[in-house]
Amino acid sequence: MKLDYIDELAASTLDGYLVRKDLVRMFSRQFPVPTYVVEFLLGRYCASVEPEEIEEGLEIVQRQLKSRTVKAGEEELFKARARENGEVKIIDLISARLDAKTDSYLATLPSLMLRDVRISPELVNEHERILTGGFYAEITLIYDASIAQERNGRPFGVESLREIQLSKRNVLDILNEARKKFTTDEWKDFLLRSVGIESLGLPNRVKDVLLLRMVPFVERNYNLVELGPRGTGKSHLFQQVSPYAHLISGGKATVAKMFVNNATGQRGLVCQYDVICFDEVSGVSFDQKDGVNIMKGYMESGEFSRGKESIRADGSIVLVGNFDVDVEHQQRISHLFGPLPIEMRDDTAFMDRIHAYLPGWDVPKVNKDLLTSHFGLVSDFWSECMSQLRQQSRLSILQGRVFWGGALSGRDTNAVHKTASGLLKLLYPGDTNNITDEDLEWAIRIALEGRRRVKEQQKRIGTAEFRNTHFSFFVGEDGVEEFVVTPELHSEDSIGSDPLDPGQIWAISPGDGSEHAGLYRVEANEGPGSGVKILNKPAPQAFKESIGFAEQNLYAQSRQLVGDRDPRNHEFTIQLRAFDASKSGAKLGVSTLIALCSALLKKNVRGGLIVVGEINLGGSIEPIHNAVTVAEMAVEKGAVVLLMPVSCRRQLFELSDDMALKIDIQFYLDAKDALLKALE
Repeated sequence: MKLDYIDELAASTLDGYLVRKDLVRMFSRQFPVPTYVVEFLLGRYCASVEPEEIEEGLEIVQRQLKSRTVKAGEEELFKARARENGEVKIIDLISARLDAKTDSYLATLPSLMLRDVRISPELVNEHERILTGGFYAEITLIYDASIAQERNGRPFGVESLREIQLSKRNVLDILNEARKKFTTDEWKDFLLRSVGIESLGLPNRVKDVLLLRMVPFVERNYNLVELGPRGTGKSHLFQQVSPYAHLISGGKATVAKMFVNNATGQRGLVCQYDVICFDEVSGVSFDQKDGVNIMKGYMESGEFSRGKESIRADGSIVLVGNFDVDVEHQQRISHLFGPLPIEMRDDTAFMDRIHAYLPGWDVPKVNKDLLTSHFGLVSDFWSECMSQLRQQSRLSILQGRVFWGGALSGRDTNAVHKTASGLLKLLYPGDTNNITDEDLEWAIRIALEGRRRVKEQQKRIGTAEFRNTHFSFFVGEDGVEEFVVTPELHSEDSIGSDPLDPGQIWAISPGDGSEHAGLYRVEANEGPGSGVKILNKPAPQAFKESIGFAEQNLYAQSRQLVGDRDPRNHEFTIQLRAFDASKSGAKLGVSTLIALCSALLKKNVRGGLIVVGEINLGGSIEPIHNAVTVAEMAVEKGAVVLLMPVSCRRQLFELSDDMALKIDIQFYLDAKDALLKALE
């Protein structure tokens, strides 16, 4: 392996806490244990950049895994060794239960197919998780021949065990010191390498989605759904990377195992693990009718009841599953929660408790190119860091710096807060004083999109209370309102219901003698300087004329249009994008004027709006000869509102009733009236 810049940075700051991820894969295919078990040993013996030390460590790891892991068919061999030598050391998943008949605890070692291994109450009390699914450990198994002679004797016993996970209190201090040496982009790449993903060359969109997968590990009581194609590694993170996560494969989930056993008082998985992941969620069901209701209550408040007692836990709930079809087809036939079990899929109250819906269809299928061969954090170190980060919050960073649009309800805001807080913890594990607006906005956009995807599905089910999904935010009190969309529902090339960015507007050119009507988008930006520049090369002559009319009216009517801002002290750049055979951009003066004002005022144009009309040098609005054709085109393009000169009113009596019902046609008298009706 050739070290790159990120490897060298990591090696200089995290000596002793790194492992080469290609070595991990080499062992994990050979031995029947999760990745984090292999990394635990590699971190102990191979945490070095020196080839000689790595080779020496590899021999030790190979020897230990070979001598302590039980492959299929070797069960009796290990039992025989325990009998002959008195003890044997193994690495296995150990769990325990209380045997009420003998008032003693019995351990289960699945690799040896033993279900009645003696274990002391002291060991059980020291490692409580052994009673709720268990954990991987280095185990010393003893054999007592005298007990074997007894009737129903249990000769095998656990003498000692060591959980395979790191327990250092200062892990976050070590991680934070290292973080200071990395840029934000380098740190994202390094974190993804730490879970086995080679992110160099991946689109930013994919990196963002993969980082969102980690949020349940660092945020308490976080509820995440990921549905998507098979083979994208959805369950890998929750099964292989952290001993603090527990994976429930498709099947029946018992209330006693998940929450509390009323017979014994034993706390369930949500109390014992940081993350509980339901794999193949479409097949999951509870053993009790009210199981889903208990889970809904827990997902809302982090509490559940055992009789009169209320129990609090902070385990995050993750639901992962597969689409049998692609995302576009899933939206046509149902909604994006369709693959969930029948008790959940159409329950808007259940959906409302989901903090983010991760778009699994944006993650590429796992192949050798997606797996890294570079250095990453040893899994037990990284999982311990993530577990400790759960005790912190980054909510105070958002307060006073970020403001939310009016579409967010209380639950929406809480969900976005939790997602943004989790993402910022990943980026800034310690020092929170230097979080840039750029990184803040990055976290907010991912958080808003993840929550909006939930809201869009609620709206599709048809509940009126969820109809407003136009999520937006401001950074700073004087910031520009930014709207966040979900890409699978919105395209840059289609007229969506979301407000456009300041300076952007959809327009229809009514055409001229030689050209039919056509759809355009005018995009204007402003900055220091003066005048108006057209970015289209060559600029269509008809569009240049419309820009000239718009520019002169902006200067002449600036007081009525933009208040005390002086447009002569700003330089505007304009680009015209055509979406039909029509390319001239003729008679787009009113929409261009609105785009210039929107850019200067930093205000958004309404979503779903198309503007039509030309303005002359004197400020008068010119008549349109084909208003019915324009209105029919607006309906065809998916517009919600059409803004037209009031002089078109009589022509529109010829518009069919069917067309008139599909669009809201509004009229304007002059430039100021058009601007007021166009802005959000």
